[in-house]
Amino acid sequence: MFDLDRWQEIFSSIRSNVLRTVLSGFTVALGLFIFIVLFGIGKGLQNAFTQGFARDAQNLISIFTGKTTVAYNGLQSDRTVTMNNDDYDFLIGSDKEKVGYSTPRYTSNLMVKYGKESGSYQINGADTGEQYIENRKILEGRYLTPNDLERKQNVAVIGRMVQRDLIKNGSPVGKDLDINGTMFKVVGVFSDDGGDWDERHITVPITTLQQMKKGSDTVSTVYIAYNENLSPQEAIKYGDELKDQLKARKNVSPDDENAVRIWNNAQNMNDTFVFMAVLTGIVTFIGLGTLLAGIIGISNIMVYIVKERTKEIGVRKAIGAKPKSIVALIVQESVVITVVSGLIGVGLGVLALNLIGNRLEEFFIVNPSVGGGEIFMAFIALVFSGLIAGFVPAYRASKIKPIEALRTE
Repeated sequence: MFDLDRWQEIFSSIRSNVLRTVLSGFTVALGLFIFIVLFGIGKGLQNAFTQGFARDAQNLISIFTGKTTVAYNGLQSDRTVTMNNDDYDFLIGSDKEKVGYSTPRYTSNLMVKYGKESGSYQINGADTGEQYIENRKILEGRYLTPNDLERKQNVAVIGRMVQRDLIKNGSPVGKDLDINGTMFKVVGVFSDDGGDWDERHITVPITTLQQMKKGSDTVSTVYIAYNENLSPQEAIKYGDELKDQLKARKNVSPDDENAVRIWNNAQNMNDTFVFMAVLTGIVTFIGLGTLLAGIIGISNIMVYIVKERTKEIGVRKAIGAKPKSIVALIVQESVVITVVSGLIGVGLGVLALNLIGNRLEEFFIVNPSVGGGEIFMAFIALVFSGLIAGFVPAYRASKIKPIEALRTE
């Protein structure tokens, strides 16, 4: 491997046959380049789908109610179904082991004033679980606490855009907002990956907002982040069970799809997993096909190279060269060309992905990239194939008798 004379022969052969060397290397570099770019784009598609579920908790079940469309148990259709605190307690208590985080939410659009500034904002009455349900990050202060809910405190956590609209200077924490004529003290500011719309929300204790609404115990929506240990199929079944239980509790027909509605991210995730599995399979198939084409290409070129050097091999054997030294020379040359070309292909592939960056977001390709493990395995596969591609024809050529090799045209 470290025979200086052999290395000199290899570089002399490469310099003497530049076109042959370039063709050999081009096949390897192109194979790795296409492999890396394809896998990177596939990863970008996966990132786009993952990002689509990142706004709220990915393991989220949302429960809404509406009007009945089917008469049931002596009750007429077009009846408004409303949830309350007891319904929320019933839903999260039906199978506590399957519940991760949860919160009821009572929503109302109210006028909010601070000094000379004012505007209509969505006020969400919720409990402490909302921070995790909505994946909110606290920028200043804190979120709601159990004590806020128990004592029905007039405290508010505002979105970043509310701060920008109303409280333009200084920290908003500790300042008072007039919400529909009632003063609330700001205890925190949050950001939300949902964007400006979600950051124009204001959260207060649900107990406080219900009290403002003449002592109502109404709940607009129930959010349950199910236990992450549940499989998508188990989570889908759990969501269906909650829906059936609430229908029975509210005297709603099992066939009524409007009165009680469930939005279960598990169903979306299950569909996404199937799609991503198919997409990954397609990308893998194409990528492996590209590598295989590279392997076949370099094998064909090495066969041609060895055939072209048959006379040279005959001369070497005639002056006493051993078969293994001939094989080692050709194999070493093959590996050198493969390694150098492979590094070029990897470099160009990674460079192409970096240049693409997030320019393809409109095509649902976000941050395309390939892990070092995939690159390493593909690189090793091509180097190994280059070794085999050089060894097989070289071994056959080394068995030819010198006189026969010298007669070869």
